[in-house]
Amino acid sequence: MAPTTEGARRYREDDEQDLENELLKSVDEDVSDEYVPIKKRRVMEQEARMKRAGRDAIKKGEGVSDKVGEDAPAQEVARGQGGIRESLLFKAAVIKATAPEQTAAAVLVEEEQKILQNVTERKALMSAKELAKGIVYTKRMETGWKPPSHIRSMSAEEQQEVRDKWHIIVEGSDIPPPVRNFKDMKFPDPILRSLKAKGIAKPTPIQMQGMPAVLQGRDLIGIAFTGSGKTLAFVLPMIMNALQEDTRMPLLPNEGPFGLIICPSRELARQTDQVVTGFTEELKKDFPELRPLLCIGGVDVKSQTDVIRQGVHVVTATPGRLKDLLNKKRMNLDLCGYLCLDEADRMVDLGFEEDIREVFGYFKAQRQTLLFSATMPQKIRKFAESALVEPVIVNVGRAGAANLDVIQEVEYVKQEAKIVYLLECLQKTAPPVLVFCENKADVDDIHEYLLLKGVEAVAIHGGLDQESREYGIDSFKANVKDVLVATDVASKGLDFPDIQHVINYDMPDEIENYVHRIGRTGRCGKTGIATTFINRNQSETVLLDLKHLLSEAKQRIPPVLAALDDPMDLDDAAFAITGQRGCAYCGGLGHRIGQCPQLEKHKTQEVSTVMRRDTFGEGGYGGEM
Repeated sequence: MAPTTEGARRYREDDEQDLENELLKSVDEDVSDEYVPIKKRRVMEQEARMKRAGRDAIKKGEGVSDKVGEDAPAQEVARGQGGIRESLLFKAAVIKATAPEQTAAAVLVEEEQKILQNVTERKALMSAKELAKGIVYTKRMETGWKPPSHIRSMSAEEQQEVRDKWHIIVEGSDIPPPVRNFKDMKFPDPILRSLKAKGIAKPTPIQMQGMPAVLQGRDLIGIAFTGSGKTLAFVLPMIMNALQEDTRMPLLPNEGPFGLIICPSRELARQTDQVVTGFTEELKKDFPELRPLLCIGGVDVKSQTDVIRQGVHVVTATPGRLKDLLNKKRMNLDLCGYLCLDEADRMVDLGFEEDIREVFGYFKAQRQTLLFSATMPQKIRKFAESALVEPVIVNVGRAGAANLDVIQEVEYVKQEAKIVYLLECLQKTAPPVLVFCENKADVDDIHEYLLLKGVEAVAIHGGLDQESREYGIDSFKANVKDVLVATDVASKGLDFPDIQHVINYDMPDEIENYVHRIGRTGRCGKTGIATTFINRNQSETVLLDLKHLLSEAKQRIPPVLAALDDPMDLDDAAFAITGQRGCAYCGGLGHRIGQCPQLEKHKTQEVSTVMRRDTFGEGGYGGEM
């Protein structure tokens, strides 16, 4: 039966009466206010309309037809009879009532994406000139390098079979096939001889896929666990690039470099330079000399500028000293077309972002940009991609996962008993042993305690002069000292191949630092042990991250961690939607981004950095000058 004008009128009157009753009821419930302000009345009116629309207007998508007649949809009544006013609020209620309900996981993912979007919406990692002029490079660089024909003829299925075998995850367009030996990468004989002398027989997974991409001139993000050979993956292609450029047009005095590597710490820069120097010395026997330069703070500037005057081919640097030389025009990047940021995520976290952006401004043309790290949270990856052109992303295992060759032991030790228990832990393995602390004062105290107990120990931290830091690293590597006590300055990228045991005297505040620390052992396929002291001084969030990291690596979970309340009920459901476990911001597995402690810390740091820059101007980061 079709609705009549009288029926619509009665329905409208009933509807308005219901609304008035709900408003009066809302006012009566608020007995503390005799007078209801107009703003509050409007809010209550909107709430009442929403309730009415959801309750009466929609029943299984059929509008109000059951109220005024079986065959009359609500919108026909409203339009044809002038009964119901279709406000935007009413339409929203209709849509909400008819839409399928979202699962709790879907709601969580939607909220997290909004948080992550707000965090990652930051100025692109480009120079001020490129940002100001809107310069965007769209064409990737080419080198002319091609793998042998039998590699190029591999089918897509064969390529994927190799990647699956070595757990290589790769993203990007026009990805080159993986190459399983150094000879097929067309390295010259001196390089092959040097690799053989070092006992390196075949490429690691990150090298299999990363090196061909870099040799082709592609921008790349390389993510692999500690001790997986990331340094060789960018050093050897850089040396080949410098050799090719020097053959085409030899350097004149005060020219260069062709390639630049930026590291977050002096120790890592020094170690990388030693790798570069080892290969360039071997190349000298058959090819023109390539001059490398180590550019770090704490070293006399004159010795560095003397090398630059001769013409330098490859520079390994920390951001502070590099920026200092560029600002004073003692070095330029006019010919530089190859840039690698080692431990890229740590550099951004340490406050080098603006320094790197300023260094980018000294490039005169497009550059091939590489970013490598063992941990690359989404917050950094999305941000870093702004500096790259059609990048290839190579990931060996989960970004931020612990090295599976390390046996992780976690023990509950009271704060006052830690230094005594440390002596007992040193007996687990033969030296050398590496002990990590959170602050410089603890490093000095432990170093002094071990010396008093007759232990051959040495210490390094950021408060020591460069000579003391170099002595500590060199004597420990040469097995002159049995124990190295250090802050996280020794945790990023340093290679100690003989270490069997790492002790975390303090559990770090961030799970990323824990992954880097324990990665100093279990390198090159060897098995290592990592012992970590925990107690009530650690936050529950980082302990939950540790618990999930141990579970992922199939390690024993101590009772103190197993007893923690786990808030990750929706993690599996959210993983099914996004493919991302744990926190998308910091990579921790024990919490989601909504509970990330680093998020607030990051926002506080950004505000303080802006305030400091506004107050003191651009002065650079003074830690590594």
